[in-house]
Amino acid sequence: MEKYKGITLTDEMFKHFSFDDKQSEESGYSNYSYWKSTIRTFFKSHTSKFLVVLTIVLLLFSFLYPVLSKVDPNQISLDDTMWNSKPSGTHFFGTDGVGRDVWARTWHGTRNSLMLAFIVALIEVGVGSIVGSIWGYVKKIDPFMLELYNIVTNVPSTVYLVLLTYIMKPSFTTIIIALASRGWLSEAKFMRNRILSLRESEFNIASQCLGTPLMRIVSKNIIPQLISLIIMETALTIPYSIGSEVFLGFINLGLPQDTVTLGNMINQGRANFMLYPFQLIYPALVLCLITVSFYVLGNKFADASDPKNHV
Repeated sequence: MEKYKGITLTDEMFKHFSFDDKQSEESGYSNYSYWKSTIRTFFKSHTSKFLVVLTIVLLLFSFLYPVLSKVDPNQISLDDTMWNSKPSGTHFFGTDGVGRDVWARTWHGTRNSLMLAFIVALIEVGVGSIVGSIWGYVKKIDPFMLELYNIVTNVPSTVYLVLLTYIMKPSFTTIIIALASRGWLSEAKFMRNRILSLRESEFNIASQCLGTPLMRIVSKNIIPQLISLIIMETALTIPYSIGSEVFLGFINLGLPQDTVTLGNMINQGRANFMLYPFQLIYPALVLCLITVSFYVLGNKFADASDPKNHV
């Protein structure tokens, strides 16, 4: 008989417990979900909640109003008393120099600018993610891709955009080519660096040492983090694309003047700003709300997608 702190230990005090492989595995199981933790962390911020609601409202106005409204944004008024009229109950944002409704033109222009930005973001992030994934795993193409990246990025983006749009005929396609032909390479370099860091990360090395199948490592360890990066990069590319379109319209190298976009509206409102400031202020305000919302949401999502911030 053994004693512990003066107490005699007997066999009747103990109960035999057999080892269970299944229960031993479940004891180390964590009910952790990457996406649930990301969404929960993202919506912890009141700023994120407000901007999500604001972005949804702006998108609904931009895409539903042009469809449901019967107001033609290009309708010219023959009544000169309607020219340059101030905001009123009939024309919420007033009218321009030929009597066209600025309210209707703002939402039509926002829709066109957003469609342009969505297409550019889809091409840039889509092509960049695919090329970046191949670039990260195939070491043979690394020297060629690095040289290509250095050559293209050494040319200032503003000079590149201006030259390309000046050479080609101004059109919707021209703006997409000018923006996407350079942006995909930066996205590919970003994805390549991320994949290289994921390949050598400790949790992937530990999974390999434990004999975890490759498909499970890819589906559980790599893809979720790449998807969050793709969403983040898309959210950040949209305001950049809209800003670039506005800049090109501001210097008369954007879309044709008869196309309603935020860039063309701001360029036209700039000429009459001293006499009729509302023609510039309202489109510029909508532009600021959209670009700031997408930019801040992209950064907030980037912070929320970091597993270090998951509690």
